[in-house]
Amino acid sequence: MTQVTEQSPATRFAESARAGDGVRTDTAAFDAWLADCRDRFRNTVELRPLDALRDWSVDPHTGDVGHSSGRFFTVRGLDVRLPGAAVDHWRQPIISQPETGILGILVKEFDGVLHCLMQAKTEPGNVNGVQLSPTVQATRSNYSGVHRGKAVPYLDHFRDTARHRVLADVLQSEQGAWFHRKRNRNLIVEATGPVEVLDGFCWLTLGQIHRLLHEDDLVNMDTRTVLSCFPAAVPATRSAESGPSYGELLRWITEERARRERHVREIPLNSATGWQLRDGRVTHRDGLFFDVVGVSVEAAGREVGHWDQPLLAPHGTGLVGLLVREIDGVPHALLHARVEVGNLDVLELAPTVQCTPQTYPHLPPGARPRFLDTVLDAPRERVLFDAVHSEEGGRFLHARTRYVILEADAGLSLADCPDYRWTALHDTAALLRHSHYLNIQARSILACLHGLPGREGREKS
Repeated sequence: MTQVTEQSPATRFAESARAGDGVRTDTAAFDAWLADCRDRFRNTVELRPLDALRDWSVDPHTGDVGHSSGRFFTVRGLDVRLPGAAVDHWRQPIISQPETGILGILVKEFDGVLHCLMQAKTEPGNVNGVQLSPTVQATRSNYSGVHRGKAVPYLDHFRDTARHRVLADVLQSEQGAWFHRKRNRNLIVEATGPVEVLDGFCWLTLGQIHRLLHEDDLVNMDTRTVLSCFPAAVPATRSAESGPSYGELLRWITEERARRERHVREIPLNSATGWQLRDGRVTHRDGLFFDVVGVSVEAAGREVGHWDQPLLAPHGTGLVGLLVREIDGVPHALLHARVEVGNLDVLELAPTVQCTPQTYPHLPPGARPRFLDTVLDAPRERVLFDAVHSEEGGRFLHARTRYVILEADAGLSLADCPDYRWTALHDTAALLRHSHYLNIQARSILACLHGLPGREGREKS
């Protein structure tokens, strides 16, 4: 059995983040591997009417879209009331997927440096086919064999962890505007024995993955959320989850959850006012927000080679912006206590800005996100990170978001902004050890932030 080093996981991950090319895969080898996988693992996705999908049906009484097995997920309606909000009542389609899936990255040490076992995975909703996925990315329906396909590779490392070392294990949410109470188990597991590298997988250092985050549509959403859960180094002057700033942060979150009202209930999809099944898809009467469409998929390199399914197809490219600054020498991010309809507990912390900009001309002026213009009009010299990443390709069709990290102006005012707070990065790292504190967009952009050059050293000092 391989001997595991006695250094702390945070220190070992910081060293992996500073590493150049990996021991097992250098840059040239990775480029060749990815090109080969993209050539071989091609998929064909064709739009198909929702009422013509194989193994799926539109319920004649409710309009709900569901699978014949009763598993996977269902598209239903949701009635939402947010007292005091600029838009205080609406109805919409929502993906109801009560199952808890597994998102896991297997890590192993080579020549003293931790490497991550990554997968080249094609999803029907990806704009470009193959993207870089975690070692395991599977719903309960998939790994329990409902799809009647091949077994999920490496799954046993995450379902039976007794033989390995668990470095992170936490339930986290997904898009609260599109999923109702959806969450996945995010796992980082260190293998303590030999690991066979199967076709479509490769070992990369954390530093290599961080550099790949600067490329558009390459590191998928599931990888980004697990990356955010990697143990982070904290200043030597404090211990994790202690000190006044962390306690104040928890109190602020609790106060925001207590003072905000949100009333949601699932309803039949055909009762979602303003939405209709038309031309084989569910669409808004004004052509806004998103559609629910059907697709037929032929895919190579997957557990199943052919299937049909619904996908949510958003209108427009999203925008996620994070303002950052140092306060008394400590890196901080400006986070938003954001209410979303699908959250388990009213609200989670979101990036400074999270929206689809093209939507807001059609909504009341008060709905326009605060600090949106700050992000859109930021001078180039303040931009620390700017890339377009895909969202979950297994549920969303060509859903893309521009992720921007900006150095904030020192004079930025938070007057009349009780739902925003400058948050120390070591406190966000502590929150990420627990469920339902940071939403998927915040976790994605924090993964990008942690990968900026020199970030590891600043957080350790």
